[in-house]
Amino acid sequence: MSSDPRQAAGEVDPTDVVVIGGGVGGLIAARTCALAGKRVILVEASPALGGTVGSHVVDGLRLDSGAESFATRRGTVAAFLGELGLADRIVQPNPDGAWVQLAERAIQLPRTGLLGIPAHPFDPTIVTAIGRAGVARAKADLVLPAAVGAKERTLGGLVRARMGDRVVDRLVAPIVSGVHSAHPDEVDADAVAPGLRAGLAEQGSLGRAVASMRAASPAGSAVSGVVGGVHLLVDALVADLARLGVDVRTSLAVDSVHRHRSHEGAAASDDWHVELADGRGIDAAGVVVAIPAAGLIHLFTGLAPRAVTEGWPEPSSVELVTLVVRAPELDAAPRGTGVLVAADAPGIRAKALTHATAKWPWLKDLAGDRHVLRLSYGRAGGDDDTAGLPDDELMGVAVRDASALLGVDLAGRVTGSARVRWTNALPFAASGHRERVQAVRDEAAEHPGLEITGSAVAGTGLASVVADARAAAARVLAR
Repeated sequence: MSSDPRQAAGEVDPTDVVVIGGGVGGLIAARTCALAGKRVILVEASPALGGTVGSHVVDGLRLDSGAESFATRRGTVAAFLGELGLADRIVQPNPDGAWVQLAERAIQLPRTGLLGIPAHPFDPTIVTAIGRAGVARAKADLVLPAAVGAKERTLGGLVRARMGDRVVDRLVAPIVSGVHSAHPDEVDADAVAPGLRAGLAEQGSLGRAVASMRAASPAGSAVSGVVGGVHLLVDALVADLARLGVDVRTSLAVDSVHRHRSHEGAAASDDWHVELADGRGIDAAGVVVAIPAAGLIHLFTGLAPRAVTEGWPEPSSVELVTLVVRAPELDAAPRGTGVLVAADAPGIRAKALTHATAKWPWLKDLAGDRHVLRLSYGRAGGDDDTAGLPDDELMGVAVRDASALLGVDLAGRVTGSARVRWTNALPFAASGHRERVQAVRDEAAEHPGLEITGSAVAGTGLASVVADARAAAARVLAR
């Protein structure tokens, strides 16, 4: 029997860096380390790589099964796609924009705001959305002292204090729910709208702060897509890892991460030991953890006990239903690129609908006379009322919702459908999120060679994840 307790449980593989998690953050971290000449092993608990960036085939069309666009801010994702040889595939969406379904009617979504917060509350589209009484209350923002609402931590609290309930309920809530799967009264303002509170202090008005932030943004759409689908990013990353010789292991969970220990239990070296669920182990100088919050908390219980007990909220789960339909009435894109749904819209269970073939010209060309619709279900803190539905029932709900939202009867016109459930996959930026993340990072920094990344700490969206994953890998390499 081996005298080394690490080998008693099974074989140990040596490497330079272990990456735990095969979502986009983990793939990018592994690639960055491999490009620097390091031996890398990547371990992913599920059978698939890419996390919430994936694909499926519906009615013969290969479509995104998760993320279908990315934020253009700072050009982070575009630059990375260029490195992967995908620069010529970056495209802008149809500029027609989306609508919002309110309790009594659908209206075009105002385009002069930030997460639904209007830069100009007297704009006619804002009047239509919140009424004259709502506009009168929103305009108070222009004369209120800058201190009003300045200490509110949640986005909803900040906007209510400055502009009133109707702006939150009818404009901000549908957008924030669609983007972050949470109500604005629950999300951290600094996490989802960085710079907004600072802008309020500088401009003296929330509306003027929004206008200033929009003016500082580059011209063009706030999001872009990829011809063929955003999932091509994952395909390119996986191909790169194979070319670079990264050892990728899927369907394999990690039980624990700890320093090498002596027989007396004290730390024996600066290297790390990763214990796998199959009884094997990996020894490495560096470890990058890029997994959802629940797994992160499990692994970090012994490494960062203070941080992981700081009240992390449950991440939200989202169900995505894709419908491929033949309905010539949709050629006119009656609701632009899609519809965001207010929580009080009667008879509709979806929180959002994307008319994908109206949003992306390349997909319209690919689909021919068919239309691709994506409906999402599930709001943080709400009843998860689709999880237990059989496929045929859920598809019936989706067809009824799509028919109501688009004003076109789609019954009997579906040529293909699919459902994808992202369980506990989307980070929920609840109040205090930045402080919780920083607490984990601070405790991780006490353990040289250990880094964390991924959407649980970086935030929702590829733009956040790409930059954070590269930075985490760079810190491991600099050790």
